[in-house]
Amino acid sequence: MTPTHILETQGLRAGYGSSTIVDGVDLALPPGKISVIVGANASGKSTLLKTLARLLAPQDGSVLLDGSRIDALPTKQLARTLGLLPQAPVAPEGIAVADLVSRGRHPHQKLFRSWTAEDELAVARALAETGTAELADAAVDELSGGQRQRVWIAMALAQEAEVLLLDEPTTYLDLAHQVEVLDLLTDLNRERGTTVAMVLHDINLAARYADHLFAMRGGRLVASGAPSEVVTAELVRDVFGLDAHVIPDPVSGTPLILPRGRHHVLADDGHAEPAAATPQGAHA
Repeated sequence: MTPTHILETQGLRAGYGSSTIVDGVDLALPPGKISVIVGANASGKSTLLKTLARLLAPQDGSVLLDGSRIDALPTKQLARTLGLLPQAPVAPEGIAVADLVSRGRHPHQKLFRSWTAEDELAVARALAETGTAELADAAVDELSGGQRQRVWIAMALAQEAEVLLLDEPTTYLDLAHQVEVLDLLTDLNRERGTTVAMVLHDINLAARYADHLFAMRGGRLVASGAPSEVVTAELVRDVFGLDAHVIPDPVSGTPLILPRGRHHVLADDGHAEPAAATPQGAHA
């Protein structure tokens, strides 16, 4: 698949009711790449993603897909190009994995059109690519967190959207399953050419897996570019309010953020300085 679709914002303002969360954001997702949106809590990351996915209507400005406002596109037409995995999605009680993944084919269904061999192939391919084929008959609510997340990604893949948006796809997963999910998304990006954009809390994982980073603070975009270009100690301090060292990751070579904190900083002799004493009578 050759990536061609461009999803972008122009002068975007978005929020809830009269409250503005995202203010004046201009960005374009690089086609065929993995983009990650990072920032502190309440910086506007998820609000931006929801607006990109048309779950929220802009207060001002616009979201464009290939130059057309997404709020003017028919729902099924948009869904054939743009897929969304929201944070903590909920499956119908008792639904089997294969049935849930099959729901990804809904945008391709037409009135009075029956299930086709093409639909069957898309579902089988999505199950195989996410390693969930052996779970096809299992109930989704009986799976582990990592398995459920792979099933939701399989549903998005069955949709065959060329642009995939994910809001915190590693939430509630242990580190091993976080890496598993991010490796899976990288495989899909490289093999299918899918444009992927996701919100992540962990900036080290974001820096490792992203081709392009968007950093937000206070609802505004403050940095954009390759992780090696934008992740600096100054950016970490500006965006997260954190004093840290940034060094090359010994595994990937991408930026690795090492928070300083107050209790684990090496002294000049190379030994950790002792933590500040707890005042007498106080509890640690």
